[in-house]
Amino acid sequence: MATTVNLRKLLDRKQWEMVNYAPASSASGSFIVSSNLEDQFQYFFVSAAVIYKYDPYEDAWTQIPASGAAGTFGPGSCGCRHPYGPTGTATAGTTTTVTTNLTLTRDLRGYKIRITAGTNAGEERTIASNTIGANAVITVSSPFTSAITVSSVYQLMTGRIWFINAGTLAAGSFKFYDYATNTWTNGTQTGLPATIGTDGRLISTPGYVTDFAVGTATSATSTTLVNSAKAWATNQWTNSQVRITGGTGAGQIRTIASNTGTTLTVSAAWTITPDATSVYVIEGNNDFLYFLGNNAVTMYRYSISGSTWTTLAPGVARAAAPGSGMSGNWVWEVNDTAWKDENNIMNGRYIYSWRGNGSAVLDRYDIAANTWSVVTWSPNTELIAAASSHTYSGDYIFTSLGNTGRVVKFNLITSELDPHTQLWYTQGAAIVGDKFFDVHYTDGATTLTWLYFMTHTQPTMFRQLII
Repeated sequence: MATTVNLRKLLDRKQWEMVNYAPASSASGSFIVSSNLEDQFQYFFVSAAVIYKYDPYEDAWTQIPASGAAGTFGPGSCGCRHPYGPTGTATAGTTTTVTTNLTLTRDLRGYKIRITAGTNAGEERTIASNTIGANAVITVSSPFTSAITVSSVYQLMTGRIWFINAGTLAAGSFKFYDYATNTWTNGTQTGLPATIGTDGRLISTPGYVTDFAVGTATSATSTTLVNSAKAWATNQWTNSQVRITGGTGAGQIRTIASNTGTTLTVSAAWTITPDATSVYVIEGNNDFLYFLGNNAVTMYRYSISGSTWTTLAPGVARAAAPGSGMSGNWVWEVNDTAWKDENNIMNGRYIYSWRGNGSAVLDRYDIAANTWSVVTWSPNTELIAAASSHTYSGDYIFTSLGNTGRVVKFNLITSELDPHTQLWYTQGAAIVGDKFFDVHYTDGATTLTWLYFMTHTQPTMFRQLII
C-alpha cells in the first residue's frame, strides 16, 4: 500500500522526537557527514580516531576504523560523502557477473556498479550480491547487454567519506574512507592552507543525485558535443559534467569547459568521439570537491581524478571571511520552474554560504561563472550565530542557531528567511561543527523528509518530520 500523507499545517504541529543517543557526546569540532546515497548513512566524527556510522533505518550506531589523520582535530575539521567507491578493470565476467581485482569486506547489494569503458560501457546495474574477500565477484540484478570482458572498466557507486583534519597541514591531513573496502587512504594535501581552524566545510557536487538535462547529440568533434535543438545560456554548464550514457562513446565523462546555445566544449578530448547516436546527461561534477572557511575568503577545489588542489581565483572575490557557524551547501533540487529551466539552469550552479559568527550575511558562489555575490534577503535582521549548524533539502537551507534550539529556514525561491521550529531540550555549551542533517523516505510519488539534530556537548539526537 502506498504511503499517503494527510498532514496539514496549523492542524498538525511539527514535533521533535528523540531518537537513540549517539555513543559519545558532541565536542568542539565534532561534526556529522551526511549522505545523498540511497543508504543515507550519517558519519559522526567525535575525533579523527573515533567515528560512528548512524543508520537511520535501524536508528542505531556502529563504529568504523580510526582515520589515522594527521593534524589536530577541532574547529575547522570537516568532511563530505561522495558517490564514487573503488574502480578497476574486470579480470573475468559473464552477462550477470563482474570479477573484480578488489578485496571487498561487506555486502553491497542495492548499490550500483557502472561500466565506464570497454565492453558494456555506459551501462549501470544494481548489485544483487557479492563475494567477500580478495578478487570479489559481483552479481548484478539484471543482465548486461553482453558478457563482461577483461576490457570492462567498472566504477562502484558505493561511496567514500572525504575528510580534512584541522591543525597544521601534513601528509595524511586529507583522507578518504572507502565504504566497500572498509579502508582509509591518504589524499593529496598539497595546495591546502598551512593551518586549518575556526570552521570549515568540504562540499561535493555529486552527479549521482539528479540529472539537470538529458538528450541525444546531433553531432560532435574531438572536444565538443552538439545538440542543435537546444538554446542554452552561454556558459551556464561550465564546471558541470557531461556523461555519455548510450550510443557511441558510452561511459565517458568530461568536465564542461564552456558552452554556447547548442554546443558543449569539454575540458579534455573524447577518447571515442560521440556522434548522433550518443545519449548524454548533464549533471553535477563528480570530479570536484570544494573547501571553504578557515576564517578566510579563499576557496579551494580538489580534482579527484587528478589528485590535485587548486586555489580558485574568482572573478568577483568573496567580500569577507566566514567565521564560526558558517555554512556551505550545494543547491541542486529546488522545485521551481526558474531553477529547473534547462536554458538558464540554476539548480546545481550555486553554493550558498552563511558567514556565521553573528552576522546576517549570506554569500553565494556561482560554480559556472566562478564569482561570489551577496544574496539580498528579507527581513535581513536575524543573525546567524557562531556554532550554528546547517543542512540543505529541496527548496530550503535549514539552520539551527547555535545551542538555542531555534531553527530557521532560508527559502531559496523567495529569498526569505522563515521561522521553522523550536527544540526545547536544554543543550550544553555551544560548540563548532555541523550536526544537522536530513533523511528522506520515498514511496512512489510520496517523499517524507526528516530533520535530524544532535545537540551541543551531548549525545542526544532528535528528529522532526517536515510538513
